[in-house]
Amino acid sequence: MVEGRSNLIDCGPLKALLSISSLVAAGLWSAILPTNAQVNVTQFHNHASRDGLYVDSAFTPGAAANLTRDLNFDGTIVGDVYAQPLYVDNGPGGRPAIIAVTESNNVYALDAVNGSISWQGNVGPPVPADDLNCSKFDPMGITGTPIIDLASRALFLDAMTTPDGGPTKKHYIISLNVDTGAINPGWPVDVEATASYNGITFTAAIQQQRPALGIVGNILYVGYGSMMDCSLYHGWLVGVPINNPASVTAWAASANGGAIWSTSGVASDGTNPFVGTGNTFSTGGIWSGGEAVIRFQPGPIFSGSTSDYWAPTNWTTLDSGDQDVGSCGPLLVDVPGATPSSLVVALG
Repeated sequence: MVEGRSNLIDCGPLKALLSISSLVAAGLWSAILPTNAQVNVTQFHNHASRDGLYVDSAFTPGAAANLTRDLNFDGTIVGDVYAQPLYVDNGPGGRPAIIAVTESNNVYALDAVNGSISWQGNVGPPVPADDLNCSKFDPMGITGTPIIDLASRALFLDAMTTPDGGPTKKHYIISLNVDTGAINPGWPVDVEATASYNGITFTAAIQQQRPALGIVGNILYVGYGSMMDCSLYHGWLVGVPINNPASVTAWAASANGGAIWSTSGVASDGTNPFVGTGNTFSTGGIWSGGEAVIRFQPGPIFSGSTSDYWAPTNWTTLDSGDQDVGSCGPLLVDVPGATPSSLVVALG
């Protein structure tokens, strides 16, 4: 495995820097949408379990056999796309919409029928690669897949930005109105100014936000890793109540490393968030949060109990070989008739 906090190969779908037009052009949107299929895709792989299951009654075998590129769709945007685009059936003006974000910190709501821009905005200057310790992104802006809360009509994302052209780096967790693109009251959250854990402080300049965001209950969860192991970073999970962004709770791996870096990010069974973590450094043989699948209580709060995490017995060997359990995020599955029936699938 070639590991890098920003590499383009992961156990999720192969990521590439694509224009929106190439992502949606395979479907006859103008022909499909009038069937009134209600299929919102508001987060990475469609469901909190990260199963990637998409069921749309419009895509019958007959319809699929006649798919051609819709030449009337033109979804032109500016910036490289790493995050999965999202889809809202009832978007701005009641129209179906595609939400796309870029490494240039541009955010777009595109009409899903013709690709026209319903609204667009920029959430701050992205950070040039020359001002980062090491990065495969130039510039670095919005990398992790955002999430939409339809009940509050809010889009949540993390943007790395620089207010002074490079020297100062910030990670801002931002909430935008899905219908207008306006920043919602009380946001953004400055992660470095609000996140700490057991004496460990968050340093925005060395942390990368690659994992997909998740919402469990009323709390938004955002995971962080590093930029290709170039600094003494920590894996972080930050929780922000969506109706009280001033109240931030965070967890960090107690040793250096332990990144949360898979593209699928935070998974959930509807009650607890789950993450996978990567290799740690200089642990002295004491498990410190790395090489594991961890179940958090709401917050995030980590109990430390062995019933709330799994780490392989050879985790120290994996650490020394820079091999990560967390290279793929957890996938939650139910197997009827099995004992136990609720399982977590994790690949390293």
